[in-house]
Amino acid sequence: MKIMNFTADGKEKAGIMKGETITELSCSVIEALNSPNIEFKENKVYNIKNIAINSPVFPSKVICVGLNYKDHAKELKMDLPDDPVIFLKPPTSVIGHLDNIIYPASSKQVDYEAEFGIVISKEARNITGNDAEEYIGGYTVFNDVTARDLQQKDIQWTRAKSFDTFAPIGPYIETELDPSNLNISLKLNGEYKQKSNTKNMIFNVYELVEFVSDIMTLKPGDIIATGTPPGVGPMKIGDTVEAEVEGIGILCNYVK
Repeated sequence: MKIMNFTADGKEKAGIMKGETITELSCSVIEALNSPNIEFKENKVYNIKNIAINSPVFPSKVICVGLNYKDHAKELKMDLPDDPVIFLKPPTSVIGHLDNIIYPASSKQVDYEAEFGIVISKEARNITGNDAEEYIGGYTVFNDVTARDLQQKDIQWTRAKSFDTFAPIGPYIETELDPSNLNISLKLNGEYKQKSNTKNMIFNVYELVEFVSDIMTLKPGDIIATGTPPGVGPMKIGDTVEAEVEGIGILCNYVK
């Protein structure tokens, strides 16, 4: 089931997408993720051509994982980490499908990083990996946009990762998905730049929820971005970038 946030008739709404049709919900996205019985608004159906797709959630924080694909570590000739390496992106960096990534004047190299995103649906603290699935509402596509030159310049990654528009999320949340074996890819101007599979992750989604929730309280709507596969590289102004995860869809953004 694909759950989304969208704008229609000048108002923000939540809905379920099937094919080219979105049926409006009578509750929020987070409420829908936690409800066994989803209620719809009567006769409120939209065509995807007539709506604007928003970020599926508006997280209190985005937790990102660095170096979490074995093939990416091999590409970089780096040892596999003993623990996940994490950092944060602020909620002000979040944008949705078809929104513009704004190239900051202070950077000369802005890179794409396609990622598989975990969507937290319930408040989670000190959760074990065995219980993690109960706190995961679904999964989405994420692009960890990075000012690479600033990342290499700074000791901390905060500046390089935190510019407004540097956290594209979407286009939907898929609630019925096995996260262990999904193709993940990225195209830049129609050309494949990244290709891998979530089976190559060093730490799986349940281990990541356990690790992060031992450090900080996860709130409904928070995103854990699970790391990027090999092939990261620069984008230029005017580029179109499309991150895709099998079973979810394509997250498309434009560099402006």
